[in-house]
Amino acid sequence: MSYYRHGPHRPSGVGIGVPGLTPMVKKIIIANVVIWLGQMLLYKGAQFDLSRWFGVVPGSVIRGYLWQPLTYMFLHNPRDAVHILFNMLMLWMFGGELERYWGGRGFLRYYLVAGAGGGLCATILGLIFGGDHARIATIGASGALFGLFVAFGIVFARRTVLFMFFFPMQARTMSLILVGLSFFYLLSQPGDGVSHIAHLGGALAGYLYLKRAWKVGEFFRDLRWKIRRRKFKVMTKRDPDEWIH
Repeated sequence: MSYYRHGPHRPSGVGIGVPGLTPMVKKIIIANVVIWLGQMLLYKGAQFDLSRWFGVVPGSVIRGYLWQPLTYMFLHNPRDAVHILFNMLMLWMFGGELERYWGGRGFLRYYLVAGAGGGLCATILGLIFGGDHARIATIGASGALFGLFVAFGIVFARRTVLFMFFFPMQARTMSLILVGLSFFYLLSQPGDGVSHIAHLGGALAGYLYLKRAWKVGEFFRDLRWKIRRRKFKVMTKRDPDEWIH
């Protein structure tokens, strides 16, 4: 049984209004803003960069800085407020509905799992390529946010949202576009300063968590059930075949 099947009714309607600020989302936003203010003060006052200690630096992770895949998602660029403003806007817009659906603890657990998945993928890719890739720090909540995009596209699949604040489409379509764009940019613009692998890692970790993939037996039973379901053909009396199911 997949995780996203549990919970209250999932409306399909149009979701383009102003979302409410739920308690856990509010706490996460406050934590991010407070930490960013601390980063900014330390960087401007003492030229001290917290990302070397708490961002994901692949070479540091394998040397024992094991907290980095969890802490990096609470850090943002201290020289540019747009980074944190945009991420917190996305968290506010998509996190509230999911928190109301799962509850505060369930939402926080999912958020951390997706974010950690993005951090682990950034670590693995950095170690594979080595060199500067193993020494560059990855920071930001985008890995966790891509997990939220995937969850929103599954839980509220038919909900209409405004992609890029302008184009109306179903939530599941938006999720597929965002993941597809990250994959495209990962291959076409690997040096653009954006950790697309963290985005994809967060999306993948979130999806696997929703599917309860850590319960291997349950995951494959669910997969087999879906494959078998697609094999059935629903027929009516107007069908020429004599067998009616």
